[in-house]
Amino acid sequence: MENVSFPLLSAITFIPLLGVVILLFINRQSHEALRWAALVTMLVDFVVSLVAYAHFDSTSAAMQLIENRPWVRDWGISYKMGIDGISLFLVLLTTLLGPLTILASWKDIQHRVKEFLVCLLFLQVGMIGVFVALDLFLFYVFWEIMLIPMYLLIGVWGNPARKLYAAIKFVLYTIVGSLLMLVAILALYFIAGKGTGVYTFDLLKLYEFPFPLQAQFWMFLAFFLAFAIKVPMFPFHTWLPDAHTEAPTVGSVVLAAVLLKMGTYGFIRYAIPLFPNAAMDAAWWVCLLAVIGIIYGAWVAMVQDDVKRLVAFSSVSHLGFVMLGMFALTVQGLEGSIIQMINHGLSTGALFLIVGMIYERRHTRMIAEFGGLSKVMPLFAVFFMIFTLSSVGLPGLNGFIGEFLILLGAFKVYPVYAIISASGVIFAAVYMLWMFQRVMFGVITNPKNRVLEDMSPREVLVLMPLLVFVVWIGVYPNTFLKPMEPSVKNFIQQVERKKAAVLNVENAKKRSAVDTGGFSVTALNTESKSER
Repeated sequence: MENVSFPLLSAITFIPLLGVVILLFINRQSHEALRWAALVTMLVDFVVSLVAYAHFDSTSAAMQLIENRPWVRDWGISYKMGIDGISLFLVLLTTLLGPLTILASWKDIQHRVKEFLVCLLFLQVGMIGVFVALDLFLFYVFWEIMLIPMYLLIGVWGNPARKLYAAIKFVLYTIVGSLLMLVAILALYFIAGKGTGVYTFDLLKLYEFPFPLQAQFWMFLAFFLAFAIKVPMFPFHTWLPDAHTEAPTVGSVVLAAVLLKMGTYGFIRYAIPLFPNAAMDAAWWVCLLAVIGIIYGAWVAMVQDDVKRLVAFSSVSHLGFVMLGMFALTVQGLEGSIIQMINHGLSTGALFLIVGMIYERRHTRMIAEFGGLSKVMPLFAVFFMIFTLSSVGLPGLNGFIGEFLILLGAFKVYPVYAIISASGVIFAAVYMLWMFQRVMFGVITNPKNRVLEDMSPREVLVLMPLLVFVVWIGVYPNTFLKPMEPSVKNFIQQVERKKAAVLNVENAKKRSAVDTGGFSVTALNTESKSER
């Protein structure tokens, strides 16, 4: 489907930018008006994304709703967008969280409200753009756009004590990865251009080019480092706990729910299909790092005395599962990996919102400061319990579906890794339930906890949509698995086909070299005999 009549994907991507323009005309002192304008913008964006979902053909593996226009024709740069079953739900997750983040920050952010909302809207543009871009140059532009608003969210509205440290650390890590990826993008542009005579950044065309094995190794390594930092995978995760802990609540939610998915999505969309031979060769040690991340993240989460930091380290463990399923390169593993990206966005995003709610009331996140909150906040306790169980992977909730599929897919290829990773589910139950018990149950010993108010209607409204999807995915995952299945099967076939094509080219080169070498030796022998 080329050049659709109405550019739905462009609309979804740039509606938040329209919201920025509207905010510029509103007085900065009118906080309510600013928030309502941003909220309506995000709601419209979500509705348009639902229209795109309605137009999506869930039986097709092809890219859909494609928009393709030349941008810089001489350099092979095009404005090309499209979605398939892999990116569809990541776009929907992003647009769903948009209005929820505005609602969640309604009382939390009281200074520089206008600038804060502008940052959120800009961030939304970058995040959606990354998921829909089908041109490497366009993808890189959106990738970089996200960096500045996220830096400002942490550095301006974060915890005053260490916000600058966390913001700079986040930027330095991301920039290093981005520069490596930029070098790799330029390399593949010139290698493919030299090989075909057509210089282009069009991702779908680059998929077809069989990059030489040695070049694949170096370019995969560069993409791997960029995406592994973003995920973040062990041992590239050290920026994450600081960024999560020092960011405002909404910053942590966006970071956990969507920004971390940029790395995992990057592996599926770029690193693996562009360099399948290198990716398959590297699969066992990528899975090894994923398994280490699962166990390490769980153990470190277990000893945290700060609720927010505990949830942050749990992300390292959960995203280890995502990477394990992805590099198992089986249908079940990949579907589990994608559904677990969505699950992590819902569950961990909700947990950060919950932590933000008790922080607004007590201005502390230390577990020892709480205890017995279920007695004074029963509604809060119910939401907290469900999202905790979702994160643990209780059957009937979303987390179970993702982890089950991942372990199923991984067991086919790496049974030892799958068995060791299964212990991560047990550790998750230990640290999450232990934290919940210390915060919500027991005797109220701190007088400040006796007067805490239960959830407000606004807070219920923020968490309710996430709760619906947590149960929906857990009870009937087919709604989400069916549309992604054709794309996942096509992805695996495409990777195997390209891997075989590259090997054929390499073998042909070797045969040609042997033939050439044989001719030379024969010729030399003939010359030598003539001289004698």
